[in-house]
Amino acid sequence: MTGVAAQPAQPAAGSRYVAELAFAAAVATRAGELQMDRYERVERIDYKSARDVVTEVDHLSEALILDALRAAFPGDALLGEESGGHDGGATGQTATSGLGRVWVVDPLDGTINYANGIPFFCVSIALVEAGRPVVGVVHDPSRGESFAAVVDGPATLGGQAIHASDKEKLSDFVISMALGGRAAATRAREVRKAIRVPRSMGSAALALAYVANGRFDAFVQQGGLSTWDIAAAGLIAERAAATVTNLDGGPWFEIAATTKSIGVLAAPPAHHGELLRRITGH
Repeated sequence: MTGVAAQPAQPAAGSRYVAELAFAAAVATRAGELQMDRYERVERIDYKSARDVVTEVDHLSEALILDALRAAFPGDALLGEESGGHDGGATGQTATSGLGRVWVVDPLDGTINYANGIPFFCVSIALVEAGRPVVGVVHDPSRGESFAAVVDGPATLGGQAIHASDKEKLSDFVISMALGGRAAATRAREVRKAIRVPRSMGSAALALAYVANGRFDAFVQQGGLSTWDIAAAGLIAERAAATVTNLDGGPWFEIAATTKSIGVLAAPPAHHGELLRRITGH
């Protein structure tokens, strides 16, 4: 049964993005309803057919979102996980140019979870302006929860302002962690020694959004991420006062980044540096 998401809070007075935030939240909720309508079906069919249903849901969700965005904001470019880039109607700028406005959409983040009946997946919609995320919505249809933020306002969950973890001790941290590459096991041990426990949940966008209200004290993934995984959730975590960077300590978002090439660390400012040192060995 589909949960009913609370409406996100209005952005801070004077925000330029009131309409865009409200629209993104509404469309994400509609896509989530579509997913939940088919969710129980996936659990009852064989694996091969389940893959077909998930593929169908992915494409239907993205089509629903992109069609709605085209109708409401015809001059904006679009970038979807399934269908790629769509140039801006008014200006003709490419979706990855870093110019103008582009909506970045992951219609179903956590497809393996979805296919296996694990209720940890989400819809992610972000508006990027001049190369920077300015609106973000991450909607969890199985729980009926919407995380949201604008660049000039607070991060919210269900209409209430939220804040990243304020735990004093790194040893109390529960972290969403996925490390790869050279010496990954060694670096993972370095992190595990310092924290309470790591987790890997299967939806990067939702796990990163969880940093915004302290369900996860921090999030780290080394590579494997794409712009649509992080555009909304990274903004939400940042507006909730987490420090968000790439794994070199630099800017976390680049609209033209190669697919599955991105690594991100989001953590409370007091502990970000120590976690980065342990992750990178520097």
